[in-house]
Amino acid sequence: MKILEKRIYDKPEQEDGFRILADRLWPRGMKKEDAHIDLWAKEIAPSTELRKSYHGQEIDFAEFSKKYLKELK
Repeated sequence: MKILEKRIYDKPEQEDGFRILADRLWPRGMKKEDAHIDLWAKEIAPSTELRKSYHGQEIDFAEFSKKYLKELK
């Protein structure tokens, strides 16, 4: 099995296979019918609190990673 990472704004291609969006927020400017997403897996994305603390530069990537792995467990 091969897992590929791709931005949702990149054009979907036939060889993409099963497409999963792992984010709590729907991407700005993207229509759901244009995204060609098979599964929107909100539950595996970082929590809103964790996402905001990282984007607000309250924590660095190392701390974000540690806390995110803890959330996933």
